[in-house]
Amino acid sequence: MMIALMAAYLVFLFAIVRLGIVRFNLFWKASPFIVLLLLNLGLFIPMGWGAPQGPVLVVRNAVSIVPDVAGEVTEVPVVANTPLKAGDVLFRIDPTPYQAQVKTIEAQLKLSSTRLAQMTQLYERDSGRGFDVEQRQSEVDQLKGQLEAAQWNLDKTVVRAPGEGYVTNLALRKGARVANLPLSPVMAFIDTSSTIIGVEINQIDARYVEPGQEVEVTFKYAPGKIYSGKVESILQAIATGQVQTSGTAVMPKGIEAAPFVVRVKLDDAAVAQGLPAGSAGTAAIYTEHLKPTHIIRRVILRQIAILNYVNPF
Repeated sequence: MMIALMAAYLVFLFAIVRLGIVRFNLFWKASPFIVLLLLNLGLFIPMGWGAPQGPVLVVRNAVSIVPDVAGEVTEVPVVANTPLKAGDVLFRIDPTPYQAQVKTIEAQLKLSSTRLAQMTQLYERDSGRGFDVEQRQSEVDQLKGQLEAAQWNLDKTVVRAPGEGYVTNLALRKGARVANLPLSPVMAFIDTSSTIIGVEINQIDARYVEPGQEVEVTFKYAPGKIYSGKVESILQAIATGQVQTSGTAVMPKGIEAAPFVVRVKLDDAAVAQGLPAGSAGTAAIYTEHLKPTHIIRRVILRQIAILNYVNPF
């Protein structure tokens, strides 16, 4: 935009000099530098405060799928990058050892329940001891708890989608052996129930940004299009400002003014839902200050949207 304005001024200057309206003296020779200075001080620098602009990125939560039980995979019905609903089957583990465990505990529970009934009957007839009844009741209660745990393990041989989303980079196949180890996930599940859109704003330009302000966004994924939205929140911390528990003294390091992250929400939820995770672009936030600069920022953003047809960076 700066180049366009300067080019327009130079064309205007050439015209008025060519037509003899003004003489091309020292003042007019220096005027382009004066105009450049005035544009920076009066327009482009304040525009960074009143209508800050920054790169935008679409992010979604990823869930590392780790089975709750170990065993051999017998079926993987899920297809990579296919929309799933909560509860859809991702894969199945051989249930044979867990079914056997359930049957064993059920048989023990049946026997203990029979013994409990017998001891209770004897006690009611004053032919048995109360201690024996309590002991058998304890055995029954323990076996019921073991049965619940065994049934839970059996149910977990069918691994299901934790929410709406899709599985990506699927490498799991039938016959593979999986284990209940947190450091060994078997697939990545991308949760599409919520879409996070973050904008990086330089610290010097973030002073007037507040929730509820108007936002315009353009994405490389959709060149030429402008999407409207609102500021949802300003993240109150970044990694450079985080202190973790440590047994060492403060480690000196170079301090840099890293950008703050502003979370925005598009007005059209369907558009946000359809954006692939990792979609990048540019966003502009229109604050309540220096409103005349908003016009220039809107023009610049639309120039960027058009250039997205040919600019891959």
